[in-house]
Amino acid sequence: MQSDRVEFSNASGETLSGVIESPDGEARAWAVFAHCFTCSKKSLAASRVARGLAEQGIGVLRFDFTGLGDSDGDFSTSGFSSNVADLVAATAWMAGQDKPVSLMIGHSLGGAATVVAAGQIDSVNAVVTIGAPSDAGHVVEQFRDSVPDIEAKGAAQVNLAGRPFTLSREFLDDVRAASVKDAAAALRKPLLILHAPGDDVVGIDNATGLFLAAKHPKSFVSLDRADHLLTGKGDAAFVVDVITGWAGRYLGQAPEAVTANAPQVYKTVVSETLANGPYQNEVLIGGRRFLADEPASVGGADTGPDPYAWVTAGLGACTSMTLRMYATRKGWPLERVTVGLEHAKKHADDCVDCGPKDRIDVFTRYIQIDGDLDDDQRQRLLEIADRCPVHRTLEHGAKVETHLATNPA
Repeated sequence: MQSDRVEFSNASGETLSGVIESPDGEARAWAVFAHCFTCSKKSLAASRVARGLAEQGIGVLRFDFTGLGDSDGDFSTSGFSSNVADLVAATAWMAGQDKPVSLMIGHSLGGAATVVAAGQIDSVNAVVTIGAPSDAGHVVEQFRDSVPDIEAKGAAQVNLAGRPFTLSREFLDDVRAASVKDAAAALRKPLLILHAPGDDVVGIDNATGLFLAAKHPKSFVSLDRADHLLTGKGDAAFVVDVITGWAGRYLGQAPEAVTANAPQVYKTVVSETLANGPYQNEVLIGGRRFLADEPASVGGADTGPDPYAWVTAGLGACTSMTLRMYATRKGWPLERVTVGLEHAKKHADDCVDCGPKDRIDVFTRYIQIDGDLDDDQRQRLLEIADRCPVHRTLEHGAKVETHLATNPA
């Protein structure tokens, strides 16, 4: 999978910022993801769903609507119709890149905009909404206390998700005038509605409204226990699985594997995401995805552990597992192992007049052992901790061999 930053223009000539998540090899289809109200392309739902679909062979463009994220424009003067126009512009641009969009996915208000926009785009074969309102004016509920000021003054600042935004009277008029149910009724394209019964931002009755308005083929899948923003990784993964399975019949089958330049399979792959800050890397270990980054103090986005934190965590995990294996083999009543760790660079004790370049890495462990064990058993477990393979690697050193890769990872 590859992430590429892109830019394209909206109908007003303003520059919109996006990221294309491309699958390895030929994409079976291309999609556009529309983010939620006042969110951005970097939202958890947008990034996780887009990357998950790319792993399943579906390329995805996620982008910032006008005036949000890294896109140009004034959010206060944009509105629901502006979101719809941005989606139409995004699909037109994708077509110009030889990536015709056949699947549109929208989250929250982005889902409502997707329903309206999809009816205007011939290439779109299937539409998915996630926690979408059946009435665009629903978003007004999020700042209803400020509505009198907006209507009286023409514009007012509101607080949304802990951030200040200026909204105009034109914005109110625009969302109130949007008819999402009518668009759903006229869509005449396969529609998948994903919604959590316990969504406390956009109630489940909105899913009912969309479903009743839409014509067949239409489907509803419950996102049981998920929150509105899909903050749980498992929830986003479930959404990806459902979309992939449902949309397969509308997007065609996955292309045959290309063997001429077959990807090299590695147990661990680390790759720049090129999406959130200059140092964010995606770490794939045995099919599981993690993030590595640098802290904000050195210019990173702090979206994941830094490289030394990864090494430190590896030492802690290895220590805990080693003690568990030993105690199990001995039949000792070990209940739980907790390892606290610290990493620092210090001067070597035997170094005279050491400078900054002569510092060594020192990993300090604090091992908590819970269970009905006597002092001798606890002391023995502390000794066994030094036999942890990662501990031995760090103390004895290792050799790193480097080669130039000729095939994609």
